[in-house]
Amino acid sequence: MLRECREALAARGSTVIHEGVGEAVGREAAGDAAADIVDWRHYPEGEVYDPASHVQYFYHRHPPHKLAAPDAAGRAEHGHFHLFLGGEGIPAGMAPLLLPEIAVANAALPRQSAPLKRGGSDEICHLVAIAVNAQGDPIRLFTTNRWVTGETWYRAEDVIGMLGRVRFAHSEKPALLNRWIEALVRLFQPEIAVLLRQRDQVIVDWRWRWPRGNVFDDPRLEIASSFDIDIEARIAVAPGAARGARLPSMAEGWGA
Repeated sequence: MLRECREALAARGSTVIHEGVGEAVGREAAGDAAADIVDWRHYPEGEVYDPASHVQYFYHRHPPHKLAAPDAAGRAEHGHFHLFLGGEGIPAGMAPLLLPEIAVANAALPRQSAPLKRGGSDEICHLVAIAVNAQGDPIRLFTTNRWVTGETWYRAEDVIGMLGRVRFAHSEKPALLNRWIEALVRLFQPEIAVLLRQRDQVIVDWRWRWPRGNVFDDPRLEIASSFDIDIEARIAVAPGAARGARLPSMAEGWGA
C-alpha cells in the first residue's frame, strides 16, 4: 500500500504534506506549498476524523528553533502528523492510568498539539507522531508527554493494543493520505510498540528523579521517546518483500 501511495503521489506531483494541507495553501508548486505552511496551525482545516474508528490526526510544524536537529543522514524535519484515538474507539476494559498526579487530561500548561474535539467523547489518546521532511518522506517516529496534547494517559500495552484500530474506512478526504498513514502504522507497529514502552519507562524514571513535581505537566519533558526511521529499509525486510532478502539484527534494523 505504501508503494502504491508513493506512485500515486508522484503521478500527481504531490506529497503527503500537500495532501494534508489541501486547499489551505494550494498545490501550485510542491516547494511553495510546503514553505507556505503557518507554524502551529493544524492541517487540514478541521483535522481528519473517522467516525467509525474514531481515529483522528492533523499535520503541523513548529517554528525553526523548535524543530528537532537533522538526523544522522542529514534529513531535516519539516513537520509532523499527530495521530490519536478518540474515547469512543478505545477498546472496552481499558482504563486510564491513575497516578497521584491524576492521569486524565487537565494540564495547566498551554497544549502545543491538542486536537479538536471530534466525536462525542472528550477522552483522546495520542498514539504516535510521524515526522516528515520537506519532500514528505517519513524520517522519525516519536511520543510526547501528556501536556503536549492534553491526552488521557493509557499504559503502553493498552496503547499498543489500540494501534490495530487505525482505520479510515469512513473518514473524510484526503483518502490517499489516510491510506498512507494506515499503512505506515501497520508497517512500523513493532517499532511503535518499543517507543511506547520506552515512553512509559521515561515517565517512571522522571517521577523518581523529580518526585515533588507532576511529570505529566513538566515542560522540561516534552518528547518522551523517539527514533529515526528509513522507510525503504523497513519495506525491504517486511513480510512479503523480495524473496531472499536478508533480515537485519534487532540492533541493526529495528531502530530502538
